[in-house]
Amino acid sequence: MKPLTIVTWVLRLLAALIMLQTLYFKFTAHPQSVKLFTELGMEPWGRIGTGVLELIASMLLLVPRTTVYGAGLGLGLMAGALFFHLTKLGIVFDGDAVLFTYALIAFTCCLLLLFIYRAQVFQLLKLKQR
Repeated sequence: MKPLTIVTWVLRLLAALIMLQTLYFKFTAHPQSVKLFTELGMEPWGRIGTGVLELIASMLLLVPRTTVYGAGLGLGLMAGALFFHLTKLGIVFDGDAVLFTYALIAFTCCLLLLFIYRAQVFQLLKLKQR
């Protein structure tokens, strides 16, 4: 197996696992998740909608043909998470910086995947212009 193939799979799995592991908290209305989205004024639709989008992004990341789409969606979702942590929630939410750290790791993985697959991204962008 080529080193680049290994790197892309590690990035895919890491980003997908981070997004998938938060779904339990979002879909079961865990008190910390409800509190977070209440503070943002997005409870319950934001919590459930974000969970659905993270599930879609994770599935797209794990299929090689759709990795670019998953990375793009994941990048957008994690950018939103980072934005809200930096503006409204704080890096440490409820005495815990784990959520911010996970969002930063997933954001970085998705950004690196888009960079690795940049030729495919540019091809998609060219197709959209026509």
